[in-house]
Amino acid sequence: MAGSVAVVTDSTAYLPAPTAAALGVTVVPLQVVVGGVARPEDIGSGTEITFGAGEVVSALRADRQVSTSRPAPQVFVDTYRRLRARGFSAVVSVHLSGDISGTVEAARLAAAEVAPDGLAVEVVDSRSLGMGLGFGVQAAAAAAAAGAGVDDVARAASRRSLNSSIYIYVDTLEFLRRGGRIGAATAWLGSALTIKPVLALADGRLEPLERVRTSQRALTRLFELAVDEAAQAAGQTVDDDGAGTSIAVHHLSAPERADELAGRLLERLPAVGEITVTEVGPVIGAHVGPGAVGVVVARSLGT
Repeated sequence: MAGSVAVVTDSTAYLPAPTAAALGVTVVPLQVVVGGVARPEDIGSGTEITFGAGEVVSALRADRQVSTSRPAPQVFVDTYRRLRARGFSAVVSVHLSGDISGTVEAARLAAAEVAPDGLAVEVVDSRSLGMGLGFGVQAAAAAAAAGAGVDDVARAASRRSLNSSIYIYVDTLEFLRRGGRIGAATAWLGSALTIKPVLALADGRLEPLERVRTSQRALTRLFELAVDEAAQAAGQTVDDDGAGTSIAVHHLSAPERADELAGRLLERLPAVGEITVTEVGPVIGAHVGPGAVGVVVARSLGT
């Protein structure tokens, strides 16, 4: 293991726990506060008391206060030092967009603190979230397993995440408004009861894309947007059946919507082979609210 590169990410990648374990990726949870009680976001470790998606959905529907926060820098310091003790000489730490969370900054503070220990830590702002981040983490883990150096592992993560697109449908803008992450979509608030917003992640920020009248139309737009993304990759056209494209579908308390969308995408893009369908955890869930559905498209990187 000496000389190898470890990969760290945070809980908002929403990698299934078995996937993270198989990749050897260390996951650091963000914090969730419900009714004044703070706990880590559930990452499936079973080793501590956490908040899961269901508890946050219940709190949101009951109009209880829910907030989120980054991990403390010391959590990253402890994580990096444990990896050093296991024999790793470098770490690539890949995190959700710095325009959405201070997690990247916490990781950078920790990287500076462990530098005197002789541990090189490269922190990557993925400019993404969910599996937009997760696909970058997978690319980093694959590069590390192949023996790549720290710079190449970090580059693999950044390139994959930046080549991903995210579109999100929310039932209401209210939860994004409460969390201060609504951006330019504030102009839509006056008609929030009569529209179904579709948002896109643009340069690391959630921005308004379209307004539609029904949730079914919103799902159709997510489908159309994902298919369009699968047909383009950095100026190159990929196969019409989705070859070279990875897709994930996220939801919060909307499994039927997510399964419907994933099924339609697989039917249209059979070469994708498999679509990861996961419920987002409480950190992202607290901002998008129950009923939200998102699609992540990681386009082919070409040759």
